[in-house]
Amino acid sequence: MSNALTPIIDETRVRLAVRRESVPVPALEERAAERALSDPPRGFADALRRPGLRIIAEHKRSSPSAGIIRADLVLEDVVAAYDRGGAAAVSVLTEEANFTGSLEDLAKARAAAALPVLRKDFIVDPYQVVEAMAGGADAILLIVAALEPAQLADLHAQATELGLDTLVEVHDAGELEVAAGIGAPVIGINNRDLTTLAVDTERTFELLGAIPPGTVVVSESGWRERHQLERLHGAGVDAVLIGEALMRAGDVEAACRSLAVPAFS
Repeated sequence: MSNALTPIIDETRVRLAVRRESVPVPALEERAAERALSDPPRGFADALRRPGLRIIAEHKRSSPSAGIIRADLVLEDVVAAYDRGGAAAVSVLTEEANFTGSLEDLAKARAAAALPVLRKDFIVDPYQVVEAMAGGADAILLIVAALEPAQLADLHAQATELGLDTLVEVHDAGELEVAAGIGAPVIGINNRDLTTLAVDTERTFELLGAIPPGTVVVSESGWRERHQLERLHGAGVDAVLIGEALMRAGDVEAACRSLAVPAFS
């Protein structure tokens, strides 16, 4: 793994060690079990299987490629606006160093709307899967490029056992083969190159034909205009993840509504 992920994964492991020391595994597992009983997962994958092109609206304060996106918005206000604007699910960045997120953002997002919540982070350890369940996530992101195939399979199985859905993210044909090999029900095609951070939305269309039938397909990165989404919908993509374009909008709710499902149903 020699790309933009490398330093982020290294940072993730350092922060993970600190959290594991603060909250030992047994205590975290107890929290996750309590959450499973009191507030079970909402069904992220099911929300994306509904007719039409579904919007996964992302809360993202900053990123390595864009820098600070919006510092003036309150997370709860953004998530509520996404809900009113017709989003099918919410993606919440919880990575601290590069995306200015936090685990606490999961609970805030969950309380702000009835939408399923995706924990978008760099999941490389079983502790983080339990952490996501305990924190209020309904699904987690698993990035094929960040994991060995056996790790990916184990984390996917663990999440499924806990009742969490997974969004398994790929960037090329080789990674897609790995994702298909574990039977991932939801596969995300990220159009961003991990080496240059450049975005090429044609990547989705190039890989689409190799995705196994019945898989929920999500396209990520580079989407901001209705005509782009109409093309995705026509190609058979099930959902699109949009963050920066919505976060930068003057009226977040209106921006989400202009791209959301009604026009594609």
